[in-house]
Amino acid sequence: MMKYRIRHITEYEYAARVSHCYNLAHMVPRTTLRQTCEQNRIAIAPHASFTAKREDYFGNQSFHFEIQRPHEKLVITSESEVEVSPQKTALNLDLGVTCFDARLQLSESKDPEVLFAREFLLDSSMVKVNEDLREYALPSFEEDRPLLSAVSDLTRRIFEDFEYCPESTTVATPLTEVLKNRKGVCQDFAHLEIACLRALGYPAKYVSGYIETLPPPGKEKLVGSDASHAWISVYSPREGWFEFDPTNNQISGDQHIITAWGRDYFDVTPLRGVIFGGGEQPLLKVSVDVARI
Repeated sequence: MMKYRIRHITEYEYAARVSHCYNLAHMVPRTTLRQTCEQNRIAIAPHASFTAKREDYFGNQSFHFEIQRPHEKLVITSESEVEVSPQKTALNLDLGVTCFDARLQLSESKDPEVLFAREFLLDSSMVKVNEDLREYALPSFEEDRPLLSAVSDLTRRIFEDFEYCPESTTVATPLTEVLKNRKGVCQDFAHLEIACLRALGYPAKYVSGYIETLPPPGKEKLVGSDASHAWISVYSPREGWFEFDPTNNQISGDQHIITAWGRDYFDVTPLRGVIFGGGEQPLLKVSVDVARI
């Protein structure tokens, strides 16, 4: 059993005064079969005029707040304690339903779980499938290959074929450009793998959260050196959802802490909203610390 303390600070400095703002945050870790959010506290400066927590359509904890007073800086601090249980057994990628049987069951089954999973086959605002994405994914998905083995192979190929380059994309960069330039960040690689899976008929979710990073041997961990992260979850009929991390070429493990999941990044953005005023593009600073306790 692993326990983590997570501190996530988002800071906006505006070029001009903001008169008021309305915001939506996904900064409260989910409680799932493998992890429990034992406590969470969100602090806002300046003080919010209105706050509300609710569970969204996907079961994520969303946090709404408004600031109805002039301000030139906004700081949101989320502090959480999360307990993560280790996987009881290693995932055997060579067993389970084949690619062909998975698609057959997804198309014919009337099971409520399958019907819900099929929602994650549809295009979403940031994930649009096309023939190029289908062609890229296809070599991994032989008809008689176990589905999870095929997904693992696609995860490996994205890791090997694409360069992690933080300055190469923005949240608005289309997948066609990511596929062409072979560069991006974790959000791009998650969107890419989701699009590939959906293009072939396999439901896939976008998972947002945190990953603990460890310093090199003999070095101290730097404050704020951890990061928010993104990976994917794919549905296998009669077996459930399985998470893969294309940025690191791995099955998600004890160091992956889930905040929210949805169709794509837009469903689970850590913080988004509307401001009135503010001038030019604000200066954004994000600091994340994930510490074992």
